[in-house]
Amino acid sequence: MTSQTENELLTRVGPSTPMGALRRQYWLPACLSSELEADGDPLRLMLLGERLIAFRDSAGRIGVLDHRCPHRCASLFFGRNEEGGLRCVYHGWKFDTAGNCLDMPNLPADQDFREKVKARAYKVAERGGLVYVYMGERAAAPPLPALEAMLCPPDETSLTARQRECNWLQALEGDIDTSHFSFLHTGKLTIDDIDPNHLERFQFTDRAPRYHARPTDWGTMYAAYRPAQSGHTYYRFAHFVFPFWTLFPNGPLTDNVLAQGWVPMDDTHTMAFTFSWTRKTPVLSLNKRGEPLPLLDRVSPTLPNTADWFGRWRPVANQSNDYLIDREAQRTISYTGIAGVFPQDSAVTESMGDISDRTLENLAPSDRMIVMTRRRLLEALRASQDKGTVPPGVDDPDIGGRARSGDLIAPESQPWLEAYEQTLAQALHPVMALAAE
Repeated sequence: MTSQTENELLTRVGPSTPMGALRRQYWLPACLSSELEADGDPLRLMLLGERLIAFRDSAGRIGVLDHRCPHRCASLFFGRNEEGGLRCVYHGWKFDTAGNCLDMPNLPADQDFREKVKARAYKVAERGGLVYVYMGERAAAPPLPALEAMLCPPDETSLTARQRECNWLQALEGDIDTSHFSFLHTGKLTIDDIDPNHLERFQFTDRAPRYHARPTDWGTMYAAYRPAQSGHTYYRFAHFVFPFWTLFPNGPLTDNVLAQGWVPMDDTHTMAFTFSWTRKTPVLSLNKRGEPLPLLDRVSPTLPNTADWFGRWRPVANQSNDYLIDREAQRTISYTGIAGVFPQDSAVTESMGDISDRTLENLAPSDRMIVMTRRRLLEALRASQDKGTVPPGVDDPDIGGRARSGDLIAPESQPWLEAYEQTLAQALHPVMALAAE
């Protein structure tokens, strides 16, 4: 069981917390590139409990500053983004993307002290349609994360952002718990609904998989396994990659190139950034007659973005409307009556509370990966706190670059890790193909 003390260590991410300090050693996804226009509106960002303002200046450079003007702490959200900087509307003080004060127009020239004033600014990088922020203490920031899905050809990559109203850990743990798929998402379906040639059909003949799990250099991994055809085993592989990335099974391991990052906005709100290679095998979405599976939409609508601190990428189906649950659909065609995979996941993870009380849990063998991942996080946190050990993936972000999630069928006599490595060696690798061109 996870103790209350451990739960606090795992879930609190503010500036003065141990997990917050660990998170700040990594580059953090902050927003989509498309959310910032040159000389456009400043953007409120909530990241690890800090209120920040992002803007793109006249030359296209991005700044991420503390939202408080260092003069009298008025919010720079109301500022004028113009002529190479962000100008506070209170007294006209202006700051560039590095936080340098460029102008103090309310002071006589002989009283100007701009060279002594600086807004708190964080390092920023932009790659693949995503803006990253480094909130750590190093003078030279570490390398950007380098998971395979982040490095696919841009015209073959889908990148989305969606908000979840709960703590980052319970949101992430849904991705490393494969047995829920056969209930929450497809519990009303039977083997008679599924194409007999579809790789995922074995989830509908056995809804209670067994598990292998192990720690890795990049985090943890598991293989859920069930009997397949005679003499074979059906596996579903997934990974946790420090500090908050998941690679979850969403198709054949041979081409299931994806990554999802659960970025803490604060202790009770999380932004999910999802990379997916668009040429991967389509996910299970049709029955054997070619008809859409009921309420199993993979793309769920979001509300129009607003300017408040938690106003970006909020699902239409949310806590305030009970995720638009349809009880008649629940009785007849759907296990939940909720339309869409993301809202289905949101309903159960957000219902645990802002921060789940893990002292009340009764964990089962099916939660083996969750237990191992919590332990791995706590070990990394304590090593960083007590010994100054650099957490996994900070200085070597490519250690998880060849990790891959997905499904495969292997002879039952073949060891599970050997089956994984053999299939991975034969898999499509769009990043390698791009490098060879």
